[in-house]
Amino acid sequence: MHPWLLLLLPLHALASTDRPRGVAPELAARYVPARKGGSDVWQCLDGSKTIEWSAVNDDYCDCPDGSDEPGTGACPNSRFYCVNEGHIGAFIPSSRVNDGHCEPECCDGSDEAPGICKNVCQEVGAAYRERVRAEHKIRKTGSKIRSTYIAFAQKEKKRLEQELAQTEQEIVAREKEVARLKDLVDRTESLSAAALEARRESPLYQSLVTHHIALKSLQNAYEKHLEREKDLGDILDNLRTGYNPNYQDMAVLEAVRGWEQLAGLPHINDVGKGGDDSAEEGSDDVKEGQEEEEQLEDGLWSESQLEDELEEIYNTDYDALLIEHDKHVGAPASPSSILFDLTAYLPDAIVPQYEALRDSILSLLGVASPARGSPESADDSRLQKALSDAEHSLGLTRREKEQYEKELQRLFDPEWYGSEGEWKKLHGTCIDKEVGDYVYEVCFFDEARQKPLKGGSTFSLGHFESWNNAPGVEKGSPEYYRKQRYTRGAKCWNGPQRSVTLDMSCGTENAVLSVGEPEKCEYEFKVTSPALCLPLSAAEEKNALSGKKDEL
Repeated sequence: MHPWLLLLLPLHALASTDRPRGVAPELAARYVPARKGGSDVWQCLDGSKTIEWSAVNDDYCDCPDGSDEPGTGACPNSRFYCVNEGHIGAFIPSSRVNDGHCEPECCDGSDEAPGICKNVCQEVGAAYRERVRAEHKIRKTGSKIRSTYIAFAQKEKKRLEQELAQTEQEIVAREKEVARLKDLVDRTESLSAAALEARRESPLYQSLVTHHIALKSLQNAYEKHLEREKDLGDILDNLRTGYNPNYQDMAVLEAVRGWEQLAGLPHINDVGKGGDDSAEEGSDDVKEGQEEEEQLEDGLWSESQLEDELEEIYNTDYDALLIEHDKHVGAPASPSSILFDLTAYLPDAIVPQYEALRDSILSLLGVASPARGSPESADDSRLQKALSDAEHSLGLTRREKEQYEKELQRLFDPEWYGSEGEWKKLHGTCIDKEVGDYVYEVCFFDEARQKPLKGGSTFSLGHFESWNNAPGVEKGSPEYYRKQRYTRGAKCWNGPQRSVTLDMSCGTENAVLSVGEPEKCEYEFKVTSPALCLPLSAAEEKNALSGKKDEL
């Protein structure tokens, strides 16, 4: 080789004659010639052919896989490696080598002959490293916020589990209440009106009703006394704060002193002086002491119990108590009930003949036959309403349980809130962007909307459908959470239903950066969220410092 030919070689080739031009460092070991028959030979990377070592990078494509021409454009299917010292090495198609254009991927200009392209790798590498540092700073801040989202999901899990356990207990209690009321309704329906009326004549029932009326009367009187006591207290308070002690009116003074003692208040002349706080505190202690001194006899209710539980006693269904009392003591059924209920066991064809015979026998005995088709009594209606209300409450509680189970199942589902639940906190969080005459809004996992600024209708742009369901995207991967689809929005005029794709990236806040409409009625929101900020790995931190490329 003539010495002047060395000037045509790029600098990196002079530095390493062991590695042909355009070969990546990881493939250098495979570009080593072998001795055969006194000459150097080389095998194509796919093993399909052995050629002379001198045929490598001779600007003629010998290997079917194009691996013999990494540094020229002779093979259309080969790749050229740019060393890019000071930045990051990169591959370009070999067809772009020596084409007279400086490829941005080859900042060192090694894809062209010396002198054509400048080596700008130092500047490009410095700018890249600065950008990486800024992005890593955002990721670090965002990942801290993301960790609070994950902590929220853990708390939400505990809350849902507690709510679920409590709801299950409520369901058991409500099922028992429904069963109890059903039994009462069935037993009431089996009783004739005459039999129920006979039970109401019992001394026990009459006594309960009398006690009920007496309690109600006492409550009315008690409430009137409370109102009068309050009015009197207001009058005495006004007298206490408004009278002039200099007039020496002993009657007024005695009234004020008596009220202060009864109410546990400090003397009005002491209020506002030094130690008035202790006086007020002392009055509270007097009140508490008076309350503690009032010891109730065993079994008597306190004032708070009277206020809270009397209403429940007033609303007691005494007819239902009668039925439950019969069940408790094992009272036999009405003597006529078996006879009257036989129609339930007879074929429909002979029921009319049976009823006619029954009525004849009862008329001879002087016993009134049951009324046919008579409406339910008011007592039966109350029981039926209570049963209907209890069944409705049971249904609502069961639906609550289903909702809690669904939320718990979605909490760590990759197709919903992520395997760590990092998206749960954002459910229902709304972010927007003003563009032109509209505000574009999206509420995560709910709906996207277009709101006019100058009046008019708000249009739905779609409801949440899924994450990134593009082919080849693995569920739960970082790429999977970079897009959200909102579909089934309001229909466009002479167009499709509106839809939105959220193109998301890591950011320190949840925000809409821009809004576009690449296709008619198909919108694209550029969105940032801390939920996408994964913590930096040790390798990424190291690569950032050394300038090596990593996935951000």
